[in-house]
Amino acid sequence: MVKWQPLLPASEPDWKLLLLWGALVSVGIVMVASASIAFASAYYGNAFYFVERHIIFLVMGVTSAAVVFLVPGELWQKLGEPLLIVAIMLLVVVLIPGIGKKVNGSQRWISFGFFAVQISELAKFAVIIFFASYFSRRQPVAVSSWKEFGALIAVLGVLLALLILEPDFGSTVVIGATSIAIMFIAGLKLRYFLPMALGALGMLAALAVASPYRLKRLVTFLDPWADQFNSGYQLTQSLIAFGRGEWFGVGLGNSVQKLFFLPEAHTDFIFAIIAEEIGLIGCVLLLAIFAGLIKRTLTIASRCYNRHLFFYAYACFGVAIVLSLQVFINVGVSCGLLPTKGLTLPFISYGGSSLIICCSMLALVMRASMEANVVPQTQTAVTNPSRLRRESMVAGEMS
Repeated sequence: MVKWQPLLPASEPDWKLLLLWGALVSVGIVMVASASIAFASAYYGNAFYFVERHIIFLVMGVTSAAVVFLVPGELWQKLGEPLLIVAIMLLVVVLIPGIGKKVNGSQRWISFGFFAVQISELAKFAVIIFFASYFSRRQPVAVSSWKEFGALIAVLGVLLALLILEPDFGSTVVIGATSIAIMFIAGLKLRYFLPMALGALGMLAALAVASPYRLKRLVTFLDPWADQFNSGYQLTQSLIAFGRGEWFGVGLGNSVQKLFFLPEAHTDFIFAIIAEEIGLIGCVLLLAIFAGLIKRTLTIASRCYNRHLFFYAYACFGVAIVLSLQVFINVGVSCGLLPTKGLTLPFISYGGSSLIICCSMLALVMRASMEANVVPQTQTAVTNPSRLRRESMVAGEMS
């Protein structure tokens, strides 16, 4: 039975992580207010409609983070499979007509009145917990058996297929890449990845060709100005925002593109408004904060690994990959580097599900950091006996 293990008094919060987290959340509040004020005033009669809801979601995110933080690693390890099963069940439920909420042709949400939950965001958290738990418990068998590998790919395939049916192509890429990255860092042999990579590329190509809107997005992304008033409208308006921002921006609150020119200005394309209002220098500083947060998360993952806290090590690595991919894809879409995807900018874009899950993921990283601080490097707190035996045998052979 897992005991509830409070952190030792000597363990202090990771202040660097908290500072970076707080900086991003603060920027998010300011930019959601700035990007949405005109739209909210015109359509809801309240200029602060979205920022008020954003703050409520932030409170919910902090509450969720507190709950995640209080759960010990051993319990999260036991919850890996149940969480994934619940995520798959919810991905099935969201596809049922009348239950799933459809927006812009995608059926990704389950509405609870005030709040609509985006199931793919819950799936991201569940996948990180599942794969971290799986590889921390089943080393070294999990990285040396075709049978184990086949079972993992089958589970992942079901999950990704459900996401494609919504469709949520962006989350499919993020969850698939994160799962593969955790497999790789856990020690899965390279020979397993070649057939999987070829299969994934073939599937992506087939999806792009089979779905007219995806193929159109790809063509538009290559030359948005060829159809700037139809399929290329959103991207061209985003690029105009970047051009207007120049080095230092037009000033906070002075964006023109948010005045009904750029759709989704406070959600998927908020980075374009940031570029317009605070310029290239502001964008670089914001990306530097993201880089610092991701680097800090990877440092915590490394420290956990050195202390044999393997579950936390893989989980922190998974969180770093999810954040990296979402930032890269969101920014890449906004500046025309990538085809349009419906992914938010973590902690910055308006979106309750994304904000709550991102806060929860960082709470898990904070817990990992604090537990690693109270575990000496030679101690094995949340250990993997089979892995430790293997490492001991290798060390013996080398000596």
